[in-house]
Amino acid sequence: MIAAASSGSGKTTLSLGLMRALCRRGHRVQPFKCGPDYIDTWFHRLATGRDSVNLDLYMSSPEHIRNLATRYGADADICVAEGVMGLFDGFSRREGSSADVAKRLGLPVILLVNAASTSYSVAATIYGFSRFDTDMNIVGVIFNRVASPTHYASLRDACADAGMECLGYLRRDNTLTVPSRHLGLSMGEVEDIEDFINRAADAVEEGVDVDRLLSITAGVSFSSIGNPYPAQEAVSRSACRVAVARDSAFSFIYRANIDSLRDAGCAVTEFSPLADSRLPDADFVYLPGGYPELYAGRLSENESMRRSIAEYVERGGRLWAECGGLIYLCQGIDGAPMCGVFPLRCTMNDARLTLGYRTVDFGSGKSLRGHEFHYSRLLDSEAMPSVATQTGIRGKAVGTAVYRRNNALASYTHLYWAADPVQLLGLY
Repeated sequence: MIAAASSGSGKTTLSLGLMRALCRRGHRVQPFKCGPDYIDTWFHRLATGRDSVNLDLYMSSPEHIRNLATRYGADADICVAEGVMGLFDGFSRREGSSADVAKRLGLPVILLVNAASTSYSVAATIYGFSRFDTDMNIVGVIFNRVASPTHYASLRDACADAGMECLGYLRRDNTLTVPSRHLGLSMGEVEDIEDFINRAADAVEEGVDVDRLLSITAGVSFSSIGNPYPAQEAVSRSACRVAVARDSAFSFIYRANIDSLRDAGCAVTEFSPLADSRLPDADFVYLPGGYPELYAGRLSENESMRRSIAEYVERGGRLWAECGGLIYLCQGIDGAPMCGVFPLRCTMNDARLTLGYRTVDFGSGKSLRGHEFHYSRLLDSEAMPSVATQTGIRGKAVGTAVYRRNNALASYTHLYWAADPVQLLGLY
């Protein structure tokens, strides 16, 4: 686990650099991400060539994340999990934090400490983090933004006096920053991101004792920490053909969600609302989140796909759309026509961030958890009633709606259903 004292310490830079450096050595590296983030996982895939998997203790159970670690980590040589925020920052005190995930999976933790504008004082930070929870297995420290050999010598002394092993540093380099951000980390140009990952790997190879890091973190076997990934209940209705929108406009997808549908007996086909002319034959359509606002012109120009989706909904086809998928089903976004399934308009004007964990109660004992993260807003939100209620992490109601037309359901909330995909299909 790559964790840090706080957000902004450089976890993504270190994680990507370490992943790529290990791949350069010929290792099969399986990336994981603590929390609900989609964009870090996309960077992880570029760095390793393997899909990154989210480990989230609000949206799923401890048993489920152990099963995920077992399934996706078993055939890897090395697993690297990027933490979220500060080591002990969870959705409720420590609950759901990087520390919580690391302890439940038995992961050794590498603590990244931002050394900018400080020196020997980091000893107190390291001492506190290493002793705050004696059940935590913090095995070493790496410093970021180190200015000089003299600076690093003082940091090494601080680490030793705090009783922790120093594993190296990343030098201060104002050009070694994650490419420009949009909804977190930019999807950006692949060439720019690849260049960043390679430079991060160069920095890791220059300043971090990778051999020692591997030595002191060895010994965790994911195949021994949980039961094999449980076979999902077979889909009880007619054979379920699932069509998943996936392209540059619709890319916020939890890998485990899609795999769970296959485990449930569904045949999954991907399609592109940008490039394809019509929906594939399907019993269920999933429109995930992404960046429809960046591709509004192209989505609008593809009239045949917009018509195909609208006709599917009119025929009573089952569909779940979230965030970007919701936008795509609206009348339009900032003047660009979309599918017109709902009498709603979307805008990026006066955009402000809305985010948080959500529990979505559909009634009749049916509920799912997820995460809301968006800048866009609906101009006609009162035009349709919500068919479900949503609450935040403390059980307080939030105004986020779930809209329904025929068998099409949509919301700004990104759902996580990997632990029980039949529950999603059972909403219809």
